[in-house]
Amino acid sequence: MSLRSLLPLSLRARLTCCCHSSRFSRTIHARKMTTLPRLPILEAVSGHNPSSTAVVHAKSGRSFTYGELLGDVGKARDRLKEAWGGKDGNGERVAFLVENSYDYVVTLLACLAARSIAVPLSPAFPAPELQYILNQSEASLLLSSAKFATKAEQVLETELSSKPTHVALPKHQGGGPNTGAITWDESGPGEAGLMLYTSGTTNRPKGVLLPQATLTAQCQSLLRAWSYTPSDHLLHVLPLHHIHGTVNALLTPLLAGSTIEFLFPFNADAVWSRLAAPFLPMNGHPIPSDKITFFTVVPTVYSRLIATYKLMSPQMQQAASAAVSPENMRLSISGSAALPTPIKSAWRTLSKGNVLLERYGMTEVGMALSCGLDPADRVDASVGWPLPSVQARLVDVDTNEIIREGEEIDPETGKERSGEIQLRGPTIFQEYWRNPAATASEFVEGEDGQGKWFKTGDVAVRRPVPSAAQSQDWTKGPLYFIQGRKSADIIKTGGEKVSALEVERELLSLDEVAEAAVVSVPSGKWGQKVGCVIVLDKDFAQQWKPMDMRRALRDRLANYKIPQVMKIVDEIPRNAMGKINKKLLVQVTFKDEHSGDEM
Repeated sequence: MSLRSLLPLSLRARLTCCCHSSRFSRTIHARKMTTLPRLPILEAVSGHNPSSTAVVHAKSGRSFTYGELLGDVGKARDRLKEAWGGKDGNGERVAFLVENSYDYVVTLLACLAARSIAVPLSPAFPAPELQYILNQSEASLLLSSAKFATKAEQVLETELSSKPTHVALPKHQGGGPNTGAITWDESGPGEAGLMLYTSGTTNRPKGVLLPQATLTAQCQSLLRAWSYTPSDHLLHVLPLHHIHGTVNALLTPLLAGSTIEFLFPFNADAVWSRLAAPFLPMNGHPIPSDKITFFTVVPTVYSRLIATYKLMSPQMQQAASAAVSPENMRLSISGSAALPTPIKSAWRTLSKGNVLLERYGMTEVGMALSCGLDPADRVDASVGWPLPSVQARLVDVDTNEIIREGEEIDPETGKERSGEIQLRGPTIFQEYWRNPAATASEFVEGEDGQGKWFKTGDVAVRRPVPSAAQSQDWTKGPLYFIQGRKSADIIKTGGEKVSALEVERELLSLDEVAEAAVVSVPSGKWGQKVGCVIVLDKDFAQQWKPMDMRRALRDRLANYKIPQVMKIVDEIPRNAMGKINKKLLVQVTFKDEHSGDEM
């Protein structure tokens, strides 16, 4: 048996790719030159080591280099131009259905290279949702990979107000012109950008327009804060129609020259197998492979990994623990939903000291707040400080006054003042597409004449934490602690304000509770009452009554914060990013509750 046959698929594919690239370089002079607009992301890709791996497919082991990427982007861009009859695609919306893969990377960059607005679609969406996005975005093209060509045709067979042209994209094989074959068009980026749709939990989804300058600012902010490098190897298990998967885990590592390895959809066993592979012995010798250094996911992914870890063999546990240890995994990030403290603690124990980094962001702003790289700057329950280039402030939810640093405590009551997070800077979105009223309603003019502030709708408090190291130049001052959505997580009961996220954290610290959602339930007596929906941990509780819950929380929370009504369910519905539609949850779960049932 040859040594090559013992190597993992990913490494064998890389060797094949390198040989292929070498053969290709001898014939580069015969290839057509590719001309691309000077976009920072394209220039960055062209400046990376052309033999460095850009994208890996975990399951097949196929890999693609940075030297191949821009050639394929140029070819895909030319396909778009052909579909427009040779016309300029500047500002045109281009929707696409492509699986998480090298083809997705090429398609997204090709849209930007065409100076168009990329509109990624989720293949998991039902036809009516896809139809809505196509209509609302007024897309001129619908691109699809071979895998989703039939679905694209089915969507186009329905009634659409403006029917886009369907372009079936071939599978990219790599081997396109390397960076030496690229010339630059100096006419500027035009209207190139990305449009992501909100989750639509309160009303119809809105198209959030992120021009290429905004995307670049978001990536550069993260590059500075989280120190992506060409040595990073990121395992990508996230959906790609959300800001988390697209900016944090795709565009920023591409800007840095990192390697992105796709393993989607998420499967806990598959992820552990990939993470552990470099640390499992084979015939008494370590297997040469690429370790994962960067992992960014949602809290539910960590929860499932922790649960699966307990079921693995001792040898597999040892390898997995080594894979996610601070010595091997440089950075583990949790975001898109609140991180329960028990999950953070369990991951730290499992990984022998790797502390999850929490951050805060949303579709409209990318990432806005983050804890720092120093473990001492990853304070429990905090999302840290404003990221580089981001301006943040708190506006009192009752008085609408700006809460300045040093004014976080109300001098009359001695209580913390909570405020809506408002943001400003180059990372903020431009507009809600074709919805000027919604855009205007979410911005407020700044008193200093330096521009408008975006109203996030999220409420937080700000606290100094003396134990924080504040080791980076942007990790200074008091930290932010999210209390929840202004509309769904701030519960006003009997004249008191309750943070649903605070109560959830305490519930999740109890052995009996596997999952929890704290919600506002209408009450005739209190205006609103605190309710909770719970999934029990079957290892600790077969049944649990409301009084059991109250007894468990009475030494942890003020009496008015303890849920007055409780429902136990088998599952709490979440979207692809682990978020809960709390308004719908209340309607379904507490539909029979009445104002006279307070405990």
